[in-house]
Amino acid sequence: MKHFKYIAILLLSVAGNVAFAQTATDNNYIKVITERANKIVTGAGITDSVKFKKVRDIVVAQYSGLNAVYDARKTKVNDIKTQMGDDKAGANAKIALVDSDAVKQVKVLHASYIKKLNKEVSADEVDKIKDGMTYRIYPITYTAYQDEIPNLTEEQKGKIKGWLLEARENAIDAESAEKKHAWFGKFKGRINNYLSAQGYDMKKEGEEWQKRIKERQAAKQ
Repeated sequence: MKHFKYIAILLLSVAGNVAFAQTATDNNYIKVITERANKIVTGAGITDSVKFKKVRDIVVAQYSGLNAVYDARKTKVNDIKTQMGDDKAGANAKIALVDSDAVKQVKVLHASYIKKLNKEVSADEVDKIKDGMTYRIYPITYTAYQDEIPNLTEEQKGKIKGWLLEARENAIDAESAEKKHAWFGKFKGRINNYLSAQGYDMKKEGEEWQKRIKERQAAKQ
């Protein structure tokens, strides 16, 4: 009997330690995303303290919601791989269903998130929040294309802008910095193919652009 009591106490102790570790991890994650959200909302130029906190909490909740979806997906995928063993085809079929479900959940979160932001801040501030969540890749890249090819037509600029905005819209939901960058990489490939089809020699344009950048830097010295 004493032996069983000892085991019971040991199990409770282990469970308590795991729960404590999980809580500590969760608290640390909340701290990280809150600090990130603070920087994003500050970058959007929101100075009213009440509005700032409200918008920051919306951003934090979005990060937390996305993380929950991706964590659940990861757990399910790992379980499937363990259960299916060498049956790769069967595992891939089940994983595809898990991925599809995760995509649906993310779309719901995305729509709700944008709706909440639009209720609290202006369209310009929403744009800045989206840029903050994606390391300002959109404005930096859009400016770079115009600098690289100064004679872009308004129609071409519109195409580039549209694709980069689409990349940003997807990137704000991505689960990591790497995957956020990957979305922009995907659409930059589309843009480069479009510009090549429009008659631009992208290699030559890039080389000439680098020369102009070096000349500008030299002129500043």
